[in-house]
Amino acid sequence: MNAPVPPADTLRSSLAGLLDGLPPKAAAQAVERLIANYRGATPTHAPILRDRSDVAAYAAYRMPATFEAVCAALEAFADAVPDWAPGSHVDVGGGTGAATWAVNATWEGTRPVTVLDWAEPALALGREIAAANPELAGAAWQRSRIGAALTIESTDLVTVSYVLGELTEADRASVVDAAASAARAVVIIEPGTPDGYTRVLAARERLIGAGFHVAAPCPHSAACPIVPGQDWCHFSARVARSSLHRQVKGGSLPYEDEKFSYVAATRFPPAPAPARIVRKPQIRKGQVLLDLCEPDEALRRETVTKRHGPLYKAARDAEWGDAWPPPEDTPRPAP
Repeated sequence: MNAPVPPADTLRSSLAGLLDGLPPKAAAQAVERLIANYRGATPTHAPILRDRSDVAAYAAYRMPATFEAVCAALEAFADAVPDWAPGSHVDVGGGTGAATWAVNATWEGTRPVTVLDWAEPALALGREIAAANPELAGAAWQRSRIGAALTIESTDLVTVSYVLGELTEADRASVVDAAASAARAVVIIEPGTPDGYTRVLAARERLIGAGFHVAAPCPHSAACPIVPGQDWCHFSARVARSSLHRQVKGGSLPYEDEKFSYVAATRFPPAPAPARIVRKPQIRKGQVLLDLCEPDEALRRETVTKRHGPLYKAARDAEWGDAWPPPEDTPRPAP
C-alpha cells in the first residue's frame, strides 16, 4: 500500500500546474502589481484578486510562504496543546486556502472546514486546488465580507492569516472579536514587520480581554516585555523558491525566509513553552547565546556552554522560534 502524500507535497504539485498557459512574463507582472497593492498603506474594501489569472499568479507566488509560516505557528501551538486537535476549522480571509492546508498538515484527518473570503476568484481556485487533497475535498468555500459584518459559526479553531493588514482598525477589532466569540482556539498570523507585530499585539490583547489564554509564542498571557518602537516579535520560516519567485525577485538561492508574527490563544488552559527563543541563536566557540522571552514577562540572554553537557548540544541544534529548554533536556543553567 502506498504511503499517503504529505499535504505540503500535494500543495506544491498543485501550485506548479496553476501557471500552465500563462506566459512567464505575464505571471511575473501580475505578481509585481499585486504585491504593490498588498503593500499599499490604505486598507482595501474591495477584492484585490480580480480574476483567475490574478489568483493563479499570486497563489503560485505567495501560497508556499503563507503555508510555511502558518505551519510554523501551528507547530508551536500544537506543542502547547498536545492532547487537543481541532474538530472543526474556519479560515477567515483564507483566499485560496493556505492556512487550511497548514491546519491539515498539522492535524491530519478530515473535519468540517469553512473558508471565508470576499474574493470569489480566490475561493474558486482554492476549491479547485483542495480537490487534490482527499481530506480537504469536502471543505466549504464561502464568500463573505471580512469586517464588522463578519459572522462565524461556532467552531473549534479559527485562523486569520495575513488578513488584518488589509482592514481598517475598527474592522480588525471586529474580526478578532468575532473569532473570539465563535472559537475555542484562535491563531492569528501577520507579516513579520513592525506593523504586522503591532497588529498581532493588538489582537493578542483583545483575545486576552475576551478570556483567552496565550498558548504561543509567548510563555505567558501577561503584557509583552518588548518596548514598542524599539523592537518587535517575529519569527522565520524557510520556503523553497519556485521559478516564479526567482523571476520576480531575482537571485539564485533555492530558498527564502518568510518573516512572520503570530499569536495562538485558547479558551482552555494550554501548556505554553517554559521560554521562547526570539532571535536566531548565536553559535560561538564553545558557547551558544540564546535570546529568550521568559515566563516572568522579561527578555533575557542565556549563555549555554560545553560544561552544560547535553543542553549545549540541544542549544547548538536549537532554532529561532523554538521552545527552551527542550522537554527532554536537563534543567537550564543558572543566570
